[in-house]
Amino acid sequence: MNNLNDPPRWNIQPDPRGRGAGAGDGNQWNYALLVPMLGLAAFRWIWTRESQREIQKVKAQYDKDVSTIQIEMEARYRETLTERRRAAALLELELEKERQRVKGYKQAMVSQSQQLMEERKQLQKERETLEEDKQMFMKSGAAGAILHQALERENDWYRRATATLKELEGQLVERQNAYCSLIQPRDQRLEMEKNMLLKVVKEPIGAELDLESDLKDIFKRDKHCADLLNVDKRKNGSLMWVYLKYWQLQITIQKHKRAEEAVLGGKIQSGRK
Repeated sequence: MNNLNDPPRWNIQPDPRGRGAGAGDGNQWNYALLVPMLGLAAFRWIWTRESQREIQKVKAQYDKDVSTIQIEMEARYRETLTERRRAAALLELELEKERQRVKGYKQAMVSQSQQLMEERKQLQKERETLEEDKQMFMKSGAAGAILHQALERENDWYRRATATLKELEGQLVERQNAYCSLIQPRDQRLEMEKNMLLKVVKEPIGAELDLESDLKDIFKRDKHCADLLNVDKRKNGSLMWVYLKYWQLQITIQKHKRAEEAVLGGKIQSGRK
């Protein structure tokens, strides 16, 4: 009958040779080494499993953090992109407004210039007509002498008017140079404009030619400037030069009209100066 508590070959039997001198103790050493090895193996298995668990945990947390940062970065990018698009749209709108404003100024300048050119042509025709009439009077004996005398009397007025326009031209050149300057204060230009308006109001020629209204039109509309490297002040301005030519034609016509009125009014008689 088999012993269940001691089945054959199940338990490690002690060395039958005993522990005497010369007896072998291999089984004893096997027991001594087996326990630490099993403990080490168990420790390594537990450590490896815990390490893998920690690695998975850290990796999951890392993936979560990276995902969160990516989402935040994408949100910030979209927000920044939206803001920049909105700013770009506003700038484009302002630019379009400025373009339309400049276009309006250009159209107004062209229209004003065309109108002044037409008036200049009309004045030129009147001047030519007056010159023809003058020549006719000059050839008609006594009447020619009277007209010549009347024109001579108006020469003094004509010289004063011309001198006034010449002085005004210099002031307009300086004013336009101040307008085109990048360093000259705006208040200084406004002071120059104010002084010019006060001067033409006091001058009799200013009222006759309506210089005040024309000057205000120049200050409002003439924005032409030469390039930045320009050193010639007279290259600045556009509308002002058209007005100056227009005024010069006006005083020439005024001279002949004044002489004609003097003759027709009997202020000039033959043989009298």
